[in-house]
Amino acid sequence: MKSPYTRRHFLKSSVSALSLAPVLSVPAFLPCARGENAPSNRIRIGCVGVGGMGYWDAHGHARYGELAAVCDVDQRHLNRTADKFSIASENRYGDYRRILDRNDIDVVACATPDHWHVKIAVEALMAGKHVFCQKPLTLTVEEGAVIRRAYEKYQKVFQVGTQQRSFIDLFVRAVNFCRKGLLGDIRKVIVGLPDEPKPNKHYEPFSPAPVPAELDWDQWLGQAPWTEYIPQRCHRMYRYWFEYASGIIADWGAHHIDIALWALDMDKKGVGPISIDGRDSRALCGYDEKGMPDTDRMYNTPNEFDFTCRFENGLEMHITTRADNGILFEGTKGRIFVDRGRITGKPIEEKWDDGQFTDEDKTALYGVAPMNDHKAYLYRSIREGVPCISDPVSHVQAMNIAHLCGIAARLKREIRWDPVNECIVDDPLAQSFLSRKQRKGFEIPQI
Repeated sequence: MKSPYTRRHFLKSSVSALSLAPVLSVPAFLPCARGENAPSNRIRIGCVGVGGMGYWDAHGHARYGELAAVCDVDQRHLNRTADKFSIASENRYGDYRRILDRNDIDVVACATPDHWHVKIAVEALMAGKHVFCQKPLTLTVEEGAVIRRAYEKYQKVFQVGTQQRSFIDLFVRAVNFCRKGLLGDIRKVIVGLPDEPKPNKHYEPFSPAPVPAELDWDQWLGQAPWTEYIPQRCHRMYRYWFEYASGIIADWGAHHIDIALWALDMDKKGVGPISIDGRDSRALCGYDEKGMPDTDRMYNTPNEFDFTCRFENGLEMHITTRADNGILFEGTKGRIFVDRGRITGKPIEEKWDDGQFTDEDKTALYGVAPMNDHKAYLYRSIREGVPCISDPVSHVQAMNIAHLCGIAARLKREIRWDPVNECIVDDPLAQSFLSRKQRKGFEIPQI
Protein backbone atom coordinates (compact mmCIF):
# COMPACT_ATOMS: atom_id res chain seq x y z
CA MET A 1 0.00 0.00 0.00
CA LYS A 2 1.41 3.37 -0.97
CA SER A 3 1.41 6.09 1.61
CA PRO A 4 -0.87 9.15 1.43
CA TYR A 5 1.67 11.11 3.52
CA THR A 6 4.14 13.36 1.82
CA ARG A 7 7.41 14.86 2.93
CA ARG A 8 5.93 18.26 2.13
CA HIS A 9 3.16 17.71 4.68
CA PHE A 10 5.65 16.23 7.08
CA LEU A 11 7.95 19.23 7.08
CA LYS A 12 5.06 21.59 7.76
CA SER A 13 3.69 19.66 10.71
CA SER A 14 4.45 20.26 14.37
CA VAL A 15 2.82 19.74 17.71
CA SER A 16 2.33 23.49 18.06
CA ALA A 17 -0.26 23.33 15.28
CA LEU A 18 -2.34 20.65 16.95
CA SER A 19 -4.54 22.87 19.08
CA LEU A 20 -5.47 24.97 16.05
CA ALA A 21 -6.13 22.07 13.70
CA PRO A 22 -9.64 21.47 12.34
CA VAL A 23 -11.40 18.19 13.01
CA LEU A 24 -11.19 15.94 9.97
CA SER A 25 -13.62 13.38 8.71
CA VAL A 26 -12.30 9.95 7.89
CA PRO A 27 -12.81 10.37 4.10
CA ALA A 28 -10.41 13.34 4.12
CA PHE A 29 -7.71 10.97 5.30
CA LEU A 30 -7.95 8.60 2.34
CA PRO A 31 -5.34 8.66 -0.44
CA CYS A 32 -6.01 11.05 -3.27
CA ALA A 33 -4.88 10.90 -6.88
CA ARG A 34 -2.88 14.13 -7.10
CA GLY A 35 0.58 12.69 -7.47
CA GLU A 36 1.21 12.84 -3.73
CA ASN A 37 2.24 9.18 -3.60
CA ALA A 38 5.28 9.63 -5.76
CA PRO A 39 8.34 7.90 -4.19
CA SER A 40 10.10 11.25 -3.68
CA ASN A 41 7.21 12.50 -1.56
CA ARG A 42 6.67 9.51 0.70
CA ILE A 43 7.38 9.63 4.42
CA ARG A 44 10.52 7.66 5.23
CA ILE A 45 10.66 5.62 8.41
CA GLY A 46 13.52 4.17 10.44
CA CYS A 47 12.63 1.30 12.77
CA VAL A 48 14.77 0.77 15.87
CA GLY A 49 14.25 -2.58 17.59
CA VAL A 50 12.70 -5.03 15.14
CA GLY A 51 12.41 -8.26 17.12
CA GLY A 52 9.12 -9.42 18.62
CA MET A 53 6.69 -6.48 18.68
CA GLY A 54 9.12 -4.46 16.57
CA TYR A 55 8.76 -6.91 13.69
CA TRP A 56 4.99 -6.50 13.66
CA ASP A 57 5.26 -2.75 14.20
CA ALA A 58 7.35 -2.56 11.03
CA HIS A 59 4.46 -4.12 9.11
CA GLY A 60 2.11 -1.50 10.52
CA HIS A 61 4.36 1.44 9.69
CA ALA A 62 4.95 0.14 6.17
CA ARG A 63 1.28 0.83 5.42
CA TYR A 64 1.88 4.57 5.76
CA GLY A 65 5.36 5.20 4.41
CA GLU A 66 8.60 3.71 3.21
CA LEU A 67 10.75 1.66 5.57
CA ALA A 68 14.06 3.26 4.73
CA ALA A 69 16.25 1.70 7.45
CA VAL A 70 16.13 -0.78 10.30
CA CYS A 71 18.28 -1.22 13.39
CA ASP A 72 18.71 -3.97 15.97
CA VAL A 73 21.54 -5.17 18.19
CA ASP A 74 20.58 -8.76 17.36
CA GLN A 75 21.52 -9.68 13.80
CA ARG A 76 18.81 -12.33 13.67
CA HIS A 77 16.09 -9.78 14.31
CA LEU A 78 17.73 -7.25 12.03
CA ASN A 79 18.00 -9.53 9.04
CA ARG A 80 14.60 -11.13 9.47
CA THR A 81 12.85 -7.76 9.25
CA ALA A 82 15.18 -6.30 6.64
CA ASP A 83 14.76 -9.34 4.41
CA LYS A 84 10.99 -9.16 4.77
CA PHE A 85 10.94 -5.60 3.46
CA SER A 86 13.84 -5.98 1.00
CA ILE A 87 15.97 -3.40 2.80
CA ALA A 88 19.47 -3.16 1.37
CA SER A 89 22.48 -4.10 3.48
CA GLU A 90 23.69 -0.50 3.68
CA ASN A 91 20.40 0.43 5.41
CA ARG A 92 20.72 -2.22 8.13
CA TYR A 93 22.30 -0.92 11.31
CA GLY A 94 23.42 -2.16 14.69
CA ASP A 95 23.64 1.42 16.04
CA TYR A 96 20.45 3.49 16.08
CA ARG A 97 22.44 6.72 15.82
CA ARG A 98 23.10 5.93 12.18
CA ILE A 99 19.36 6.35 11.59
CA LEU A 100 19.21 9.61 13.54
CA ASP A 101 22.09 11.01 11.48
CA ARG A 102 20.18 10.59 8.23
CA ASN A 103 18.40 13.70 6.98
CA ASP A 104 16.13 11.60 4.78
CA ILE A 105 14.54 9.77 7.74
CA ASP A 106 11.34 11.48 8.89
CA VAL A 107 9.93 9.12 11.52
CA VAL A 108 11.71 6.99 14.10
CA ALA A 109 9.71 4.00 15.31
CA CYS A 110 11.12 2.59 18.55
CA ALA A 111 10.26 -0.91 19.80
CA THR A 112 13.33 -1.70 21.86
CA PRO A 113 13.32 -3.02 25.44
CA ASP A 114 11.88 -0.44 27.84
CA HIS A 115 15.17 0.84 29.26
CA TRP A 116 16.14 2.17 25.81
CA HIS A 117 12.89 3.97 25.00
CA VAL A 118 13.49 7.41 26.44
CA LYS A 119 17.10 7.77 25.30
CA ILE A 120 16.25 6.89 21.70
CA ALA A 121 13.04 8.94 21.71
CA VAL A 122 14.72 12.05 23.13
CA GLU A 123 17.62 11.85 20.71
CA ALA A 124 15.20 11.30 17.82
CA LEU A 125 13.30 14.45 18.81
CA MET A 126 16.59 16.34 19.06
CA ALA A 127 17.42 15.16 15.55
CA GLY A 128 14.15 16.59 14.25
CA LYS A 129 12.30 13.30 13.84
CA HIS A 130 8.71 12.46 14.60
CA VAL A 131 8.42 9.49 16.95
CA PHE A 132 6.33 6.39 17.47
CA CYS A 133 7.46 4.63 20.65
CA GLN A 134 6.14 1.43 22.10
CA LYS A 135 4.87 1.20 25.65
CA PRO A 136 5.88 1.20 28.45
CA LEU A 137 7.48 4.51 27.55
CA THR A 138 9.64 5.03 30.64
CA LEU A 139 11.79 3.10 33.09
CA THR A 140 11.64 5.65 35.93
CA VAL A 141 9.67 8.68 37.07
CA GLU A 142 12.65 10.88 36.22
CA GLU A 143 12.59 9.60 32.64
CA GLY A 144 8.96 10.69 32.41
CA ALA A 145 9.91 14.26 33.25
CA VAL A 146 12.73 14.16 30.69
CA ILE A 147 10.54 12.90 27.84
CA ARG A 148 7.84 15.46 28.63
CA ARG A 149 10.36 18.30 28.47
CA ALA A 150 11.79 17.00 25.20
CA TYR A 151 8.31 16.66 23.69
CA GLU A 152 7.41 20.19 24.70
CA LYS A 153 10.72 21.65 23.54
CA TYR A 154 11.14 20.02 20.13
CA GLN A 155 7.48 20.20 19.06
CA LYS A 156 7.39 17.04 16.96
CA VAL A 157 4.56 14.55 16.57
CA PHE A 158 4.83 11.72 19.11
CA GLN A 159 2.49 8.74 19.41
CA VAL A 160 2.81 6.11 22.14
CA GLY A 161 1.90 2.51 21.25
CA THR A 162 -0.99 2.20 23.71
CA GLN A 163 -3.34 0.70 21.15
CA GLN A 164 -6.24 0.21 23.57
CA ARG A 165 -7.04 3.88 23.00
CA SER A 166 -8.04 2.79 19.50
CA PHE A 167 -10.48 0.05 20.65
CA ILE A 168 -13.49 2.25 19.93
CA ASP A 169 -16.32 -0.14 20.81
CA LEU A 170 -14.66 -1.43 23.97
CA PHE A 171 -12.29 0.82 25.90
CA VAL A 172 -13.35 4.09 24.29
CA ARG A 173 -16.99 3.24 24.96
CA ALA A 174 -16.11 2.62 28.62
CA VAL A 175 -14.31 5.96 28.75
CA ASN A 176 -17.41 7.63 27.31
CA PHE A 177 -19.61 6.03 30.01
CA CYS A 178 -17.43 7.55 32.71
CA ARG A 179 -16.93 10.94 31.08
CA LYS A 180 -20.69 11.34 30.45
CA GLY A 181 -21.46 10.54 34.10
CA LEU A 182 -23.64 7.59 33.15
CA LEU A 183 -22.18 5.54 36.03
CA GLY A 184 -22.54 8.40 38.49
CA ASP A 185 -19.51 9.34 40.56
CA ILE A 186 -16.72 6.82 40.10
CA ARG A 187 -15.63 5.69 43.57
CA LYS A 188 -13.51 2.66 42.76
CA VAL A 189 -11.56 1.29 39.83
CA ILE A 190 -10.10 -2.21 39.76
CA VAL A 191 -7.28 -2.68 37.28
CA GLY A 192 -6.74 -6.41 36.79
CA LEU A 193 -3.37 -7.53 35.47
CA PRO A 194 -1.96 -10.99 34.64
CA ASP A 195 0.21 -12.72 37.26
CA GLU A 196 3.44 -13.01 35.31
CA PRO A 197 5.86 -14.70 35.72
CA LYS A 198 3.52 -17.40 36.96
CA PRO A 199 3.79 -17.63 40.77
CA ASN A 200 2.90 -21.33 40.85
CA LYS A 201 5.65 -22.34 38.43
CA HIS A 202 8.88 -23.74 39.83
CA TYR A 203 11.86 -21.66 38.74
CA GLU A 204 15.44 -22.75 39.30
CA PRO A 205 18.09 -20.01 39.60
CA PHE A 206 19.19 -18.93 36.14
CA SER A 207 22.75 -19.51 34.95
CA PRO A 208 25.05 -17.37 32.80
CA ALA A 209 25.71 -18.53 29.26
CA PRO A 210 27.94 -17.49 26.37
CA VAL A 211 26.68 -14.42 24.56
CA PRO A 212 25.20 -15.43 21.19
CA ALA A 213 27.51 -14.42 18.35
CA GLU A 214 24.76 -12.40 16.67
CA LEU A 215 23.96 -10.30 19.80
CA ASP A 216 25.75 -7.14 20.94
CA TRP A 217 25.13 -7.69 24.66
CA ASP A 218 26.90 -4.55 25.83
CA GLN A 219 24.76 -2.40 23.55
CA TRP A 220 21.61 -4.29 24.56
CA LEU A 221 22.33 -3.50 28.22
CA GLY A 222 22.66 0.20 27.45
CA GLN A 223 22.16 2.35 30.54
CA ALA A 224 21.61 -0.69 32.79
CA PRO A 225 24.42 -2.08 34.96
CA TRP A 226 26.72 -4.50 33.19
CA THR A 227 26.06 -8.12 34.07
CA GLU A 228 26.87 -11.53 32.71
CA TYR A 229 24.62 -12.71 29.91
CA ILE A 230 21.71 -14.77 31.19
CA PRO A 231 19.27 -15.77 28.43
CA GLN A 232 16.27 -15.09 30.67
CA ARG A 233 17.37 -11.47 31.06
CA CYS A 234 17.23 -10.82 27.33
CA HIS A 235 14.56 -10.27 24.69
CA ARG A 236 10.98 -11.05 25.70
CA MET A 237 11.74 -12.03 29.31
CA TYR A 238 13.61 -8.80 30.08
CA ARG A 239 10.31 -7.32 31.29
CA TYR A 240 10.61 -9.19 34.59
CA TRP A 241 13.88 -7.54 35.65
CA PHE A 242 13.63 -4.09 37.20
CA GLU A 243 16.96 -3.14 35.63
CA TYR A 244 15.25 -3.05 32.22
CA ALA A 245 11.52 -2.71 32.90
CA SER A 246 8.87 -2.58 35.62
CA GLY A 247 7.39 -6.03 35.23
CA ILE A 248 3.77 -6.81 34.49
CA ILE A 249 2.75 -3.67 36.41
CA ALA A 250 4.04 -1.50 33.59
CA ASP A 251 3.67 -4.00 30.75
CA TRP A 252 -0.12 -4.38 31.01
CA GLY A 253 -0.55 -1.43 33.34
CA ALA A 254 0.65 0.84 30.55
CA HIS A 255 -2.62 -0.07 28.84
CA HIS A 256 -5.14 -0.49 31.64
CA ILE A 257 -3.97 2.26 34.01
CA ASP A 258 -3.84 4.61 31.03
CA ILE A 259 -7.46 3.85 30.08
CA ALA A 260 -8.60 4.25 33.70
CA LEU A 261 -6.94 7.65 34.00
CA TRP A 262 -8.33 8.76 30.65
CA ALA A 263 -11.84 7.73 31.70
CA LEU A 264 -11.47 9.70 34.94
CA ASP A 265 -9.95 12.74 33.21
CA MET A 266 -6.85 12.25 35.35
CA ASP A 267 -4.29 11.72 32.57
CA LYS A 268 -2.87 15.22 32.97
CA LYS A 269 0.35 16.49 34.51
CA GLY A 270 -0.02 17.28 38.20
CA VAL A 271 -2.78 14.74 38.81
CA GLY A 272 -2.30 11.39 40.50
CA PRO A 273 -2.67 9.34 43.67
CA ILE A 274 -1.56 10.69 47.03
CA SER A 275 -0.65 7.28 48.44
CA ILE A 276 0.30 3.85 47.10
CA ASP A 277 0.26 0.82 49.39
CA GLY A 278 2.61 -1.95 48.26
CA ARG A 279 2.56 -4.21 51.30
CA ASP A 280 0.35 -6.83 49.67
CA SER A 281 2.82 -7.89 46.98
CA ARG A 282 5.27 -10.67 46.26
CA ALA A 283 8.07 -11.47 43.83
CA LEU A 284 9.97 -14.63 42.98
CA CYS A 285 13.01 -13.16 44.72
CA GLY A 286 13.31 -11.45 48.10
CA TYR A 287 14.22 -7.80 48.77
CA ASP A 288 16.59 -6.52 51.44
CA GLU A 289 15.88 -3.57 53.71
CA LYS A 290 17.03 -1.19 50.97
CA GLY A 291 14.63 -2.66 48.43
CA MET A 292 17.28 -4.51 46.43
CA PRO A 293 16.75 -8.10 45.23
CA ASP A 294 18.57 -10.81 47.15
CA THR A 295 19.73 -12.58 43.98
CA ASP A 296 20.79 -11.66 40.46
CA ARG A 297 19.74 -15.07 39.10
CA MET A 298 15.94 -14.74 39.28
CA TYR A 299 13.18 -12.46 37.96
CA ASN A 300 12.91 -9.56 40.40
CA THR A 301 9.75 -7.57 39.63
CA PRO A 302 6.50 -8.19 41.57
CA ASN A 303 4.33 -10.92 40.07
CA GLU A 304 1.52 -11.14 42.67
CA PHE A 305 0.05 -7.97 44.14
CA ASP A 306 -2.91 -5.89 45.19
CA PHE A 307 -1.84 -2.25 45.25
CA THR A 308 -4.20 0.34 46.69
CA CYS A 309 -3.80 3.81 45.19
CA ARG A 310 -5.78 6.53 46.95
CA PHE A 311 -6.59 9.87 45.35
CA GLU A 312 -7.38 13.17 47.01
CA ASN A 313 -11.00 13.08 45.83
CA GLY A 314 -11.62 9.78 47.65
CA LEU A 315 -11.24 7.52 44.63
CA GLU A 316 -9.53 4.17 45.17
CA MET A 317 -7.71 2.41 42.35
CA HIS A 318 -6.73 -1.20 42.97
CA ILE A 319 -4.04 -2.59 40.70
CA THR A 320 -4.17 -6.30 41.26
CA THR A 321 -3.43 -9.77 39.96
CA ARG A 322 -6.50 -11.09 41.79
CA ALA A 323 -9.05 -9.86 39.28
CA ASP A 324 -9.78 -10.56 35.64
CA ASN A 325 -7.39 -8.95 33.18
CA GLY A 326 -9.27 -5.75 32.40
CA ILE A 327 -10.80 -2.72 34.10
CA LEU A 328 -13.82 -2.53 36.39
CA PHE A 329 -15.36 0.91 36.91
CA GLU A 330 -17.65 1.18 39.95
CA GLY A 331 -19.88 4.26 40.16
CA THR A 332 -22.72 5.40 42.35
CA LYS A 333 -25.24 4.41 39.63
CA GLY A 334 -23.69 1.24 38.22
CA ARG A 335 -20.56 -0.54 37.14
CA ILE A 336 -19.04 -1.90 33.96
CA PHE A 337 -16.12 -4.19 33.10
CA VAL A 338 -14.06 -3.94 29.93
CA ASP A 339 -11.22 -5.95 28.45
CA ARG A 340 -9.95 -6.61 24.93
CA GLY A 341 -12.81 -8.95 24.10
CA ARG A 342 -15.90 -7.64 25.88
CA ILE A 343 -17.62 -4.85 27.73
CA THR A 344 -20.20 -6.04 30.29
CA GLY A 345 -22.45 -4.94 33.10
CA LYS A 346 -26.08 -3.87 33.61
CA PRO A 347 -25.45 -0.42 32.05
CA ILE A 348 -24.22 -2.19 28.92
CA GLU A 349 -27.10 -4.70 28.82
CA GLU A 350 -29.65 -1.91 29.23
CA LYS A 351 -27.79 0.40 26.82
CA TRP A 352 -27.60 3.36 29.14
CA ASP A 353 -25.38 5.06 26.58
CA ASP A 354 -27.87 4.63 23.73
CA GLY A 355 -27.65 7.78 21.66
CA GLN A 356 -24.78 9.05 23.78
CA PHE A 357 -21.89 7.35 22.00
CA THR A 358 -22.10 8.94 18.59
CA ASP A 359 -19.35 9.85 16.15
CA GLU A 360 -19.45 13.32 17.69
CA ASP A 361 -18.88 11.82 21.14
CA LYS A 362 -15.92 9.82 19.86
CA THR A 363 -14.45 12.89 18.18
CA ALA A 364 -14.88 14.87 21.39
CA LEU A 365 -12.89 12.25 23.33
CA TYR A 366 -10.11 12.04 20.77
CA GLY A 367 -10.00 15.64 19.65
CA VAL A 368 -10.05 14.19 16.15
CA ALA A 369 -12.30 11.93 14.06
CA PRO A 370 -11.79 8.28 15.12
CA MET A 371 -10.06 5.55 13.15
CA ASN A 372 -9.46 1.88 13.89
CA ASP A 373 -5.71 1.77 13.23
CA HIS A 374 -3.62 3.10 16.11
CA LYS A 375 -0.58 3.93 13.99
CA ALA A 376 -2.71 5.84 11.52
CA TYR A 377 -3.11 8.65 14.04
CA LEU A 378 0.62 9.34 13.95
CA TYR A 379 0.71 9.70 10.20
CA ARG A 380 -2.51 11.70 10.00
CA SER A 381 -1.09 14.01 12.62
CA ILE A 382 2.05 14.45 10.55
CA ARG A 383 -0.01 15.08 7.44
CA GLU A 384 -2.79 17.26 8.81
CA GLY A 385 -1.59 18.72 12.10
CA VAL A 386 -4.36 17.09 14.19
CA PRO A 387 -3.69 15.56 17.61
CA CYS A 388 -2.30 12.13 18.28
CA ILE A 389 -4.50 10.19 20.68
CA SER A 390 -1.75 8.87 22.96
CA ASP A 391 0.94 11.42 23.70
CA PRO A 392 3.87 11.30 26.14
CA VAL A 393 2.28 13.68 28.64
CA SER A 394 -0.82 11.53 29.24
CA HIS A 395 1.15 8.29 29.07
CA VAL A 396 3.68 9.43 31.68
CA GLN A 397 0.83 9.76 34.18
CA ALA A 398 0.06 6.06 33.88
CA MET A 399 3.72 5.11 33.92
CA ASN A 400 4.36 7.10 37.09
CA ILE A 401 1.69 5.09 38.92
CA ALA A 402 3.22 1.83 37.67
CA HIS A 403 6.70 2.87 38.81
CA LEU A 404 5.41 4.00 42.21
CA CYS A 405 3.71 0.63 42.68
CA GLY A 406 7.03 -1.07 41.95
CA ILE A 407 8.81 1.11 44.51
CA ALA A 408 6.16 0.47 47.17
CA ALA A 409 6.42 -3.28 46.50
CA ARG A 410 10.21 -3.38 46.75
CA LEU A 411 10.09 -1.48 50.05
CA LYS A 412 6.99 -3.34 51.32
CA ARG A 413 5.26 -0.23 52.57
CA GLU A 414 2.84 2.53 51.79
CA ILE A 415 4.40 5.60 50.21
CA ARG A 416 2.94 9.08 49.97
CA TRP A 417 3.11 10.86 46.63
CA ASP A 418 2.91 14.56 45.80
CA PRO A 419 1.52 14.53 42.23
CA VAL A 420 2.03 18.25 41.69
CA ASN A 421 5.72 18.33 42.57
CA GLU A 422 6.22 14.69 41.56
CA CYS A 423 8.08 13.60 44.66
CA ILE A 424 7.68 11.01 47.40
CA VAL A 425 6.93 12.61 50.75
CA ASP A 426 9.11 12.02 53.83
CA ASP A 427 10.80 8.86 52.53
CA PRO A 428 14.33 9.53 51.23
CA LEU A 429 14.98 5.90 50.29
CA ALA A 430 11.80 5.63 48.25
CA GLN A 431 12.53 9.04 46.71
CA SER A 432 15.94 7.80 45.58
CA PHE A 433 14.20 5.15 43.44
CA LEU A 434 12.62 7.79 41.20
CA SER A 435 15.81 7.89 39.14
CA ARG A 436 18.62 5.50 38.17
CA LYS A 437 22.33 5.86 37.70
CA GLN A 438 23.01 5.38 34.00
CA ARG A 439 26.04 3.50 32.76
CA LYS A 440 28.78 5.71 31.35
CA GLY A 441 28.39 6.21 27.64
CA PHE A 442 24.66 5.48 27.70
CA GLU A 443 23.36 8.54 29.56
CA ILE A 444 20.03 10.08 28.55
CA PRO A 445 20.35 13.73 27.44
CA GLN A 446 19.01 16.10 30.07
CA ILE A 447 16.59 18.55 28.51
